[in-house]
Amino acid sequence: MSADSGKKAVKSGFWYVISNVLIRAVGILTAPIYTRLLTTAETGYANTFNNNVSLLSVIAGLCLIYSVGRAKLDFADNFDEYLSSIQTLSGIFGILMMAGVFIFCPAEGMLKLERTAVLVLFAYLAVYPSIDYMQYKYRFEYRYKENIAISVIITIATVVMTLVLIFAMPDDKRFAKILGTVIPSALVALWCYSKIIIGGKCFFNKKYWLYALKIALPMIPHGLAMLLLARIDTYMIAEICDYSDVGLYTSGYVIGSLLMFVTNAIGNAWLPWFNERLYENDYKSIKKKNLLMMLAGSAITLVFIAAAPEAVKILYAPAYHTAMYVVPPVALGTLCQYFYTNYVNVELFYKKTTIIAVNSCIAAVADIALNAYFIPRYGYIAAAYTTLAGYFILMILHFISTRIILGIKLYSDFTYFLMLTVTSAMGIACLALYERWIIRYAAVIIFVGILAYCKNDVIMGVVLKFKKRLKR
Repeated sequence: MSADSGKKAVKSGFWYVISNVLIRAVGILTAPIYTRLLTTAETGYANTFNNNVSLLSVIAGLCLIYSVGRAKLDFADNFDEYLSSIQTLSGIFGILMMAGVFIFCPAEGMLKLERTAVLVLFAYLAVYPSIDYMQYKYRFEYRYKENIAISVIITIATVVMTLVLIFAMPDDKRFAKILGTVIPSALVALWCYSKIIIGGKCFFNKKYWLYALKIALPMIPHGLAMLLLARIDTYMIAEICDYSDVGLYTSGYVIGSLLMFVTNAIGNAWLPWFNERLYENDYKSIKKKNLLMMLAGSAITLVFIAAAPEAVKILYAPAYHTAMYVVPPVALGTLCQYFYTNYVNVELFYKKTTIIAVNSCIAAVADIALNAYFIPRYGYIAAAYTTLAGYFILMILHFISTRIILGIKLYSDFTYFLMLTVTSAMGIACLALYERWIIRYAAVIIFVGILAYCKNDVIMGVVLKFKKRLKR
Protein backbone atom coordinates (compact mmCIF):
# COMPACT_ATOMS: atom_id res chain seq x y z
CA MET A 1 0.00 0.00 0.00
CA SER A 2 2.74 2.42 0.96
CA ALA A 3 4.90 1.73 -2.10
CA ASP A 4 1.90 1.90 -4.45
CA SER A 5 0.58 5.16 -3.02
CA GLY A 6 4.12 6.58 -2.99
CA LYS A 7 4.48 5.91 -6.73
CA LYS A 8 1.09 7.48 -7.36
CA ALA A 9 2.11 10.54 -5.33
CA VAL A 10 5.33 10.95 -7.36
CA LYS A 11 3.50 10.53 -10.67
CA SER A 12 0.69 12.91 -9.72
CA GLY A 13 3.21 15.42 -8.39
CA PHE A 14 5.09 15.41 -11.68
CA TRP A 15 1.95 16.03 -13.73
CA TYR A 16 0.61 18.63 -11.28
CA VAL A 17 3.82 20.62 -11.71
CA ILE A 18 3.72 20.34 -15.53
CA SER A 19 0.02 21.28 -15.73
CA ASN A 20 0.37 24.19 -13.29
CA VAL A 21 3.30 25.62 -15.23
CA LEU A 22 1.42 25.28 -18.55
CA ILE A 23 -1.75 26.83 -17.10
CA ARG A 24 0.25 29.72 -15.69
CA ALA A 25 1.98 30.10 -19.06
CA VAL A 26 -1.44 30.52 -20.70
CA GLY A 27 -2.19 33.33 -18.25
CA ILE A 28 1.10 35.08 -19.04
CA LEU A 29 0.72 34.69 -22.81
CA THR A 30 -2.86 35.97 -22.86
CA ALA A 31 -2.19 38.98 -20.61
CA PRO A 32 -0.79 41.11 -23.49
CA ILE A 33 -3.91 40.28 -25.54
CA TYR A 34 -6.25 41.52 -22.83
CA THR A 35 -4.22 44.69 -22.28
CA ARG A 36 -4.68 45.53 -25.96
CA LEU A 37 -8.42 44.86 -25.95
CA LEU A 38 -9.26 46.53 -22.63
CA THR A 39 -8.51 49.95 -21.18
CA THR A 40 -6.68 50.15 -17.86
CA ALA A 41 -9.97 51.13 -16.20
CA GLU A 42 -11.77 48.10 -17.65
CA THR A 43 -8.94 45.82 -16.56
CA GLY A 44 -9.02 47.39 -13.09
CA TYR A 45 -12.78 46.80 -12.79
CA ALA A 46 -12.43 43.13 -13.78
CA ASN A 47 -9.50 42.72 -11.35
CA THR A 48 -11.61 44.26 -8.59
CA PHE A 49 -14.20 41.56 -9.22
CA ASN A 50 -11.51 38.86 -9.04
CA ASN A 51 -10.10 40.31 -5.83
CA ASN A 52 -13.56 40.21 -4.26
CA VAL A 53 -13.91 36.57 -5.32
CA SER A 54 -10.62 35.73 -3.58
CA LEU A 55 -11.65 37.55 -0.42
CA LEU A 56 -15.28 36.43 -0.14
CA SER A 57 -14.67 32.80 -1.16
CA VAL A 58 -12.92 32.35 2.19
CA ILE A 59 -16.23 33.16 3.90
CA ALA A 60 -18.74 31.78 1.37
CA GLY A 61 -17.32 28.26 1.47
CA LEU A 62 -16.97 28.35 5.28
CA CYS A 63 -13.46 26.90 4.69
CA LEU A 64 -15.05 23.43 4.81
CA ILE A 65 -12.49 22.27 2.27
CA TYR A 66 -9.87 22.11 5.06
CA SER A 67 -11.79 19.26 6.69
CA VAL A 68 -11.65 17.00 3.62
CA GLY A 69 -8.13 15.60 4.04
CA ARG A 70 -8.71 14.24 7.52
CA ALA A 71 -12.27 13.19 6.72
CA LYS A 72 -10.91 10.95 3.96
CA LEU A 73 -9.31 8.91 6.77
CA ASP A 74 -11.99 9.22 9.46
CA PHE A 75 -14.87 8.43 7.07
CA ALA A 76 -13.02 6.25 4.56
CA ASP A 77 -16.07 4.06 3.90
CA ASN A 78 -18.47 6.99 3.64
CA PHE A 79 -16.28 9.64 2.06
CA ASP A 80 -18.65 10.37 -0.82
CA GLU A 81 -21.50 10.84 1.66
CA TYR A 82 -19.34 13.23 3.65
CA LEU A 83 -18.51 15.36 0.58
CA SER A 84 -22.14 15.42 -0.49
CA SER A 85 -23.22 16.52 2.97
CA ILE A 86 -20.73 19.37 3.42
CA GLN A 87 -21.39 20.54 -0.13
CA THR A 88 -25.01 21.02 0.87
CA LEU A 89 -23.90 22.98 3.94
CA SER A 90 -21.67 25.38 1.99
CA GLY A 91 -24.29 25.62 -0.76
CA ILE A 92 -27.02 26.65 1.69
CA PHE A 93 -24.75 29.27 3.22
CA GLY A 94 -23.78 30.56 -0.22
CA ILE A 95 -27.44 30.82 -1.27
CA LEU A 96 -28.28 32.70 1.95
CA MET A 97 -25.47 35.16 1.23
CA MET A 98 -26.74 35.59 -2.34
CA ALA A 99 -30.32 36.14 -1.15
CA GLY A 100 -29.18 38.71 1.40
CA VAL A 101 -27.23 40.60 -1.24
CA PHE A 102 -30.17 40.46 -3.67
CA ILE A 103 -32.44 42.01 -1.04
CA PHE A 104 -30.12 44.58 0.48
CA CYS A 105 -27.68 45.49 -2.30
CA PRO A 106 -28.36 49.10 -3.37
CA ALA A 107 -29.08 49.93 -7.01
CA GLU A 108 -25.63 51.51 -7.45
CA GLY A 109 -23.98 48.35 -6.18
CA MET A 110 -21.27 47.83 -3.57
CA LEU A 111 -17.71 46.47 -3.25
CA LYS A 112 -16.85 49.03 -5.98
CA LEU A 113 -18.99 47.01 -8.41
CA GLU A 114 -22.34 47.67 -10.06
CA ARG A 115 -25.40 45.77 -8.77
CA THR A 116 -25.43 43.30 -11.68
CA ALA A 117 -21.78 42.40 -11.13
CA VAL A 118 -22.39 42.01 -7.38
CA LEU A 119 -25.26 39.56 -8.01
CA VAL A 120 -23.10 37.59 -10.46
CA LEU A 121 -20.33 37.53 -7.86
CA PHE A 122 -22.46 36.00 -5.10
CA ALA A 123 -24.23 33.58 -7.44
CA TYR A 124 -20.80 32.37 -8.51
CA LEU A 125 -19.64 32.03 -4.89
CA ALA A 126 -22.66 29.83 -4.09
CA VAL A 127 -21.53 27.07 -6.50
CA TYR A 128 -17.77 27.53 -6.82
CA PRO A 129 -16.79 25.45 -3.70
CA SER A 130 -17.95 22.32 -5.53
CA ILE A 131 -14.91 22.55 -7.82
CA ASP A 132 -12.65 22.48 -4.76
CA TYR A 133 -14.52 19.51 -3.31
CA MET A 134 -14.26 17.53 -6.53
CA GLN A 135 -10.58 18.34 -7.04
CA TYR A 136 -9.79 17.40 -3.44
CA LYS A 137 -11.68 14.14 -3.91
CA TYR A 138 -9.61 13.34 -7.00
CA ARG A 139 -6.42 14.44 -5.27
CA PHE A 140 -6.89 12.16 -2.28
CA GLU A 141 -7.81 9.29 -4.61
CA TYR A 142 -4.66 9.95 -6.71
CA ARG A 143 -6.81 10.56 -9.78
CA TYR A 144 -4.55 13.28 -11.11
CA LYS A 145 -5.76 13.00 -14.73
CA GLU A 146 -9.32 14.01 -13.83
CA ASN A 147 -8.03 16.71 -11.51
CA ILE A 148 -5.77 18.24 -14.12
CA ALA A 149 -8.51 17.95 -16.76
CA ILE A 150 -10.78 20.20 -14.67
CA SER A 151 -8.09 22.89 -14.44
CA VAL A 152 -7.20 22.68 -18.13
CA ILE A 153 -10.83 22.83 -19.28
CA ILE A 154 -11.53 25.87 -17.10
CA THR A 155 -8.35 27.64 -18.27
CA ILE A 156 -8.92 27.11 -22.00
CA ALA A 157 -12.67 27.76 -21.83
CA THR A 158 -12.07 30.98 -19.89
CA VAL A 159 -9.69 32.33 -22.53
CA VAL A 160 -12.02 31.44 -25.40
CA MET A 161 -15.19 32.66 -23.66
CA THR A 162 -13.56 35.92 -22.57
CA LEU A 163 -12.32 36.79 -26.05
CA VAL A 164 -15.68 35.91 -27.63
CA LEU A 165 -17.63 38.01 -25.14
CA ILE A 166 -15.26 40.99 -25.38
CA PHE A 167 -15.88 41.15 -29.14
CA ALA A 168 -19.60 40.41 -28.71
CA MET A 169 -20.07 43.11 -26.04
CA PRO A 170 -17.95 46.07 -27.25
CA ASP A 171 -20.00 48.56 -25.21
CA ASP A 172 -19.39 46.77 -21.90
CA LYS A 173 -16.08 44.97 -22.21
CA ARG A 174 -15.33 45.10 -18.50
CA PHE A 175 -18.45 43.06 -17.72
CA ALA A 176 -17.64 40.78 -20.66
CA LYS A 177 -14.28 40.06 -19.04
CA ILE A 178 -16.04 39.15 -15.79
CA LEU A 179 -18.56 36.87 -17.52
CA GLY A 180 -15.77 35.21 -19.48
CA THR A 181 -14.13 34.29 -16.19
CA VAL A 182 -17.30 33.26 -14.36
CA ILE A 183 -19.31 31.25 -16.90
CA PRO A 184 -16.82 28.41 -17.60
CA SER A 185 -16.02 27.93 -13.91
CA ALA A 186 -19.70 28.10 -12.95
CA LEU A 187 -20.64 25.44 -15.51
CA VAL A 188 -17.84 23.14 -14.30
CA ALA A 189 -18.92 23.83 -10.71
CA LEU A 190 -22.51 22.78 -11.49
CA TRP A 191 -21.19 19.57 -13.08
CA CYS A 192 -19.06 18.89 -9.99
CA TYR A 193 -22.05 19.66 -7.76
CA SER A 194 -24.25 17.12 -9.50
CA LYS A 195 -21.49 14.47 -9.55
CA ILE A 196 -20.91 14.81 -5.82
CA ILE A 197 -24.63 14.67 -5.03
CA ILE A 198 -25.15 11.60 -7.24
CA GLY A 199 -22.12 9.89 -5.75
CA GLY A 200 -22.88 10.64 -2.09
CA LYS A 201 -26.68 10.90 -2.02
CA CYS A 202 -26.52 12.70 1.32
CA PHE A 203 -27.93 16.20 1.82
CA PHE A 204 -27.78 16.42 5.58
CA ASN A 205 -25.86 14.59 8.26
CA LYS A 206 -25.51 16.30 11.63
CA LYS A 207 -22.38 14.31 12.49
CA TYR A 208 -20.63 15.36 9.27
CA TRP A 209 -21.67 18.99 9.58
CA LEU A 210 -20.45 19.34 13.16
CA TYR A 211 -17.21 17.53 12.31
CA ALA A 212 -16.54 19.84 9.35
CA LEU A 213 -17.46 23.08 11.14
CA LYS A 214 -15.24 22.28 14.12
CA ILE A 215 -12.23 21.99 11.82
CA ALA A 216 -13.18 24.64 9.27
CA LEU A 217 -14.49 27.69 11.14
CA PRO A 218 -11.13 28.63 12.72
CA MET A 219 -9.66 28.55 9.23
CA ILE A 220 -11.76 31.55 8.14
CA PRO A 221 -9.61 34.07 10.06
CA HIS A 222 -6.58 32.11 8.82
CA GLY A 223 -7.69 32.52 5.21
CA LEU A 224 -8.37 36.23 5.66
CA ALA A 225 -5.04 36.75 7.43
CA MET A 226 -3.17 34.97 4.61
CA LEU A 227 -4.88 37.18 2.02
CA LEU A 228 -3.89 40.19 4.09
CA LEU A 229 -0.31 38.95 4.32
CA ALA A 230 -0.16 38.48 0.55
CA ARG A 231 -1.84 41.74 -0.51
CA ILE A 232 -1.46 44.39 2.17
CA ASP A 233 1.94 45.38 0.74
CA THR A 234 0.38 46.70 -2.47
CA TYR A 235 -2.16 48.83 -0.63
CA MET A 236 0.47 50.27 1.72
CA ILE A 237 2.87 51.07 -1.13
CA ALA A 238 0.06 52.92 -2.92
CA GLU A 239 -0.70 54.84 0.26
CA ILE A 240 2.90 55.62 1.26
CA CYS A 241 4.66 55.84 -2.13
CA ASP A 242 2.84 56.14 -5.48
CA TYR A 243 1.23 54.03 -8.20
CA SER A 244 4.46 53.88 -10.19
CA ASP A 245 6.08 52.02 -7.29
CA VAL A 246 3.00 49.80 -7.07
CA GLY A 247 3.47 48.87 -10.72
CA LEU A 248 7.14 48.03 -10.21
CA TYR A 249 6.45 46.04 -7.05
CA THR A 250 3.56 44.01 -8.49
CA SER A 251 5.54 43.30 -11.69
CA GLY A 252 8.39 41.82 -9.66
CA TYR A 253 5.99 40.08 -7.30
CA VAL A 254 4.27 38.29 -10.20
CA ILE A 255 7.60 36.85 -11.35
CA GLY A 256 8.62 35.84 -7.82
CA SER A 257 5.30 34.23 -7.02
CA LEU A 258 5.42 32.01 -10.12
CA LEU A 259 7.51 29.68 -7.97
CA MET A 260 4.42 29.13 -5.85
CA PHE A 261 2.70 27.28 -8.70
CA VAL A 262 5.48 24.70 -8.63
CA THR A 263 5.69 24.35 -4.85
CA ASN A 264 1.89 24.21 -4.48
CA ALA A 265 1.67 21.47 -7.10
CA ILE A 266 4.28 19.42 -5.24
CA GLY A 267 2.54 20.03 -1.92
CA ASN A 268 -0.88 19.07 -3.30
CA ALA A 269 0.47 15.76 -4.55
CA TRP A 270 2.31 15.12 -1.27
CA LEU A 271 -0.61 15.72 1.12
CA PRO A 272 -2.71 12.57 0.48
CA TRP A 273 0.32 10.29 0.87
CA PHE A 274 1.45 12.23 3.95
CA ASN A 275 -1.94 11.82 5.62
CA GLU A 276 -1.95 8.09 4.93
CA ARG A 277 1.55 7.60 6.33
CA LEU A 278 0.91 9.74 9.43
CA TYR A 279 -2.35 7.88 10.06
CA GLU A 280 -0.27 4.69 10.22
CA ASN A 281 2.47 6.38 12.33
CA ASP A 282 5.05 5.83 9.60
CA TYR A 283 7.29 8.71 10.71
CA LYS A 284 10.41 7.25 9.11
CA SER A 285 9.05 7.29 5.54
CA ILE A 286 7.67 10.80 5.97
CA LYS A 287 10.95 12.16 7.30
CA LYS A 288 13.02 10.60 4.53
CA LYS A 289 10.84 11.62 1.59
CA ASN A 290 10.08 15.07 2.97
CA LEU A 291 13.77 15.89 3.23
CA LEU A 292 14.13 15.19 -0.50
CA MET A 293 11.18 17.48 -1.21
CA MET A 294 12.73 20.32 0.77
CA LEU A 295 16.09 19.85 -0.97
CA ALA A 296 14.36 20.01 -4.34
CA GLY A 297 12.40 23.11 -3.28
CA SER A 298 15.60 24.88 -2.19
CA ALA A 299 17.37 24.07 -5.46
CA ILE A 300 14.41 25.21 -7.58
CA THR A 301 14.15 28.45 -5.59
CA LEU A 302 17.80 29.27 -6.12
CA VAL A 303 17.58 28.60 -9.86
CA PHE A 304 14.48 30.78 -9.96
CA ILE A 305 16.24 33.68 -8.23
CA ALA A 306 19.28 33.37 -10.49
CA ALA A 307 17.10 33.56 -13.62
CA ALA A 308 15.08 36.57 -12.40
CA PRO A 309 16.99 39.32 -14.32
CA GLU A 310 16.58 37.54 -17.63
CA ALA A 311 12.90 36.78 -16.94
CA VAL A 312 12.16 40.42 -16.10
CA LYS A 313 14.04 41.72 -19.14
CA ILE A 314 12.19 39.33 -21.47
CA LEU A 315 8.72 40.04 -20.09
CA TYR A 316 8.90 43.75 -19.28
CA ALA A 317 9.95 47.01 -20.89
CA PRO A 318 13.22 48.67 -19.67
CA ALA A 319 11.30 50.98 -17.33
CA TYR A 320 10.30 47.90 -15.31
CA HIS A 321 13.73 46.29 -15.04
CA THR A 322 14.36 47.42 -11.45
CA ALA A 323 11.49 45.08 -10.51
CA MET A 324 14.05 42.24 -10.68
CA TYR A 325 15.21 43.20 -7.18
CA VAL A 326 11.80 42.31 -5.79
CA VAL A 327 12.05 38.71 -7.00
CA PRO A 328 14.63 37.20 -4.58
CA PRO A 329 12.85 38.06 -1.30
CA VAL A 330 9.45 37.11 -2.76
CA ALA A 331 10.82 33.75 -3.96
CA LEU A 332 12.43 33.13 -0.57
CA GLY A 333 9.11 33.98 1.09
CA THR A 334 7.52 31.32 -1.12
CA LEU A 335 10.20 28.87 0.06
CA CYS A 336 9.31 29.70 3.67
CA GLN A 337 5.69 28.88 2.82
CA TYR A 338 6.83 25.61 1.29
CA PHE A 339 8.69 24.73 4.49
CA TYR A 340 6.03 25.79 7.01
CA THR A 341 3.33 23.87 5.12
CA ASN A 342 4.97 20.75 6.55
CA TYR A 343 4.00 21.87 10.04
CA VAL A 344 0.57 23.09 8.94
CA ASN A 345 -0.14 19.63 7.51
CA VAL A 346 0.53 18.14 10.95
CA GLU A 347 -1.74 20.70 12.64
CA LEU A 348 -4.50 19.98 10.13
CA PHE A 349 -4.11 16.24 10.59
CA TYR A 350 -4.61 16.59 14.34
CA LYS A 351 -7.47 19.08 13.77
CA LYS A 352 -5.68 21.94 15.57
CA THR A 353 -6.97 24.60 13.22
CA THR A 354 -7.29 27.24 15.95
CA ILE A 355 -3.50 27.19 16.24
CA ILE A 356 -3.20 27.76 12.48
CA ALA A 357 -5.57 30.74 12.65
CA VAL A 358 -3.77 32.37 15.59
CA ASN A 359 -0.37 32.00 13.92
CA SER A 360 -1.64 33.47 10.65
CA CYS A 361 -3.14 36.49 12.41
CA ILE A 362 0.10 37.15 14.35
CA ALA A 363 2.13 37.00 11.13
CA ALA A 364 -0.28 39.34 9.32
CA VAL A 365 -0.10 41.93 12.12
CA ALA A 366 3.71 41.67 12.15
CA ASP A 367 3.80 42.22 8.38
CA ILE A 368 1.66 45.36 8.64
CA ALA A 369 3.87 46.76 11.40
CA LEU A 370 7.05 46.04 9.43
CA ASN A 371 5.57 47.63 6.30
CA ALA A 372 4.56 50.74 8.23
CA TYR A 373 8.13 51.16 9.50
CA PHE A 374 10.28 50.15 6.52
CA ILE A 375 8.35 51.25 3.40
CA PRO A 376 8.53 55.01 4.23
CA ARG A 377 12.28 54.66 4.85
CA TYR A 378 13.39 52.32 2.06
CA GLY A 379 10.64 52.36 -0.55
CA TYR A 380 8.68 49.65 -2.31
CA ILE A 381 11.50 47.06 -2.37
CA ALA A 382 11.35 46.96 1.44
CA ALA A 383 7.84 45.50 1.14
CA ALA A 384 9.28 42.38 -0.50
CA TYR A 385 11.58 41.84 2.48
CA THR A 386 8.80 42.46 5.00
CA THR A 387 6.75 39.82 3.18
CA LEU A 388 9.68 37.43 3.50
CA ALA A 389 9.91 38.29 7.21
CA GLY A 390 6.17 37.66 7.63
CA TYR A 391 6.39 34.19 6.10
CA PHE A 392 9.54 33.39 8.11
CA ILE A 393 7.73 34.42 11.32
CA LEU A 394 4.88 32.16 10.29
CA MET A 395 7.31 29.28 9.78
CA ILE A 396 8.79 29.81 13.26
CA LEU A 397 5.31 29.95 14.82
CA HIS A 398 4.20 26.72 13.16
CA PHE A 399 7.48 25.04 14.13
CA ILE A 400 6.94 26.03 17.77
CA SER A 401 3.30 24.91 17.62
CA THR A 402 4.17 21.49 16.25
CA ARG A 403 7.27 20.78 18.36
CA ILE A 404 6.33 22.42 21.68
CA ILE A 405 2.53 22.77 21.85
CA LEU A 406 1.68 19.48 20.11
CA GLY A 407 4.95 17.79 21.11
CA ILE A 408 5.48 16.14 17.71
CA LYS A 409 8.96 15.62 16.26
CA LEU A 410 8.47 14.47 12.71
CA TYR A 411 10.95 16.33 10.51
CA SER A 412 14.69 17.04 10.31
CA ASP A 413 14.09 20.51 11.73
CA PHE A 414 17.74 21.59 12.17
CA THR A 415 18.53 20.49 8.61
CA TYR A 416 15.53 22.45 7.31
CA PHE A 417 16.57 25.67 9.01
CA LEU A 418 20.14 25.20 7.82
CA MET A 419 18.87 24.54 4.29
CA LEU A 420 16.69 27.64 4.38
CA THR A 421 19.55 29.77 5.74
CA VAL A 422 22.02 28.64 3.07
CA THR A 423 19.48 29.09 0.26
CA SER A 424 18.54 32.56 1.55
CA ALA A 425 22.18 33.63 1.84
CA MET A 426 22.94 32.47 -1.69
CA GLY A 427 19.71 33.96 -3.02
CA ILE A 428 20.46 37.39 -1.57
CA ALA A 429 24.08 37.06 -2.74
CA CYS A 430 22.72 36.64 -6.28
CA LEU A 431 21.58 40.27 -6.10
CA ALA A 432 25.20 41.40 -6.18
CA LEU A 433 25.73 39.26 -9.27
CA TYR A 434 22.67 40.38 -11.25
CA GLU A 435 24.94 42.24 -13.67
CA ARG A 436 27.39 39.32 -13.89
CA TRP A 437 25.38 36.45 -15.25
CA ILE A 438 28.27 34.05 -15.88
CA ILE A 439 29.41 34.09 -12.25
CA ARG A 440 25.80 33.99 -11.07
CA TYR A 441 24.85 30.87 -13.02
CA ALA A 442 28.20 29.20 -12.26
CA ALA A 443 27.58 29.61 -8.51
CA VAL A 444 24.07 28.18 -8.78
CA ILE A 445 25.22 25.23 -10.89
CA ILE A 446 27.90 24.41 -8.30
CA PHE A 447 25.37 24.59 -5.45
CA VAL A 448 22.78 22.46 -7.24
CA GLY A 449 25.57 20.05 -8.27
CA ILE A 450 26.57 19.60 -4.63
CA LEU A 451 22.96 18.83 -3.70
CA ALA A 452 22.70 16.37 -6.60
CA TYR A 453 25.93 14.66 -5.55
CA CYS A 454 24.69 14.29 -1.96
CA LYS A 455 21.53 12.57 -3.22
CA ASN A 456 23.02 10.91 -6.30
CA ASP A 457 21.50 7.49 -5.58
CA VAL A 458 17.98 8.91 -5.37
CA ILE A 459 18.36 11.00 -8.53
CA MET A 460 19.75 8.07 -10.52
CA GLY A 461 16.82 5.95 -9.37
CA VAL A 462 14.37 8.52 -10.67
CA VAL A 463 16.26 8.80 -14.00
CA LEU A 464 16.25 5.02 -14.48
CA LYS A 465 12.52 4.82 -13.79
CA PHE A 466 11.90 7.62 -16.27
CA LYS A 467 13.95 5.82 -18.93
CA LYS A 468 11.95 2.63 -18.40
CA ARG A 469 8.71 4.57 -18.89
CA LEU A 470 10.00 6.12 -22.11
CA LYS A 471 10.92 2.66 -23.48
CA ARG A 472 7.41 1.45 -22.76
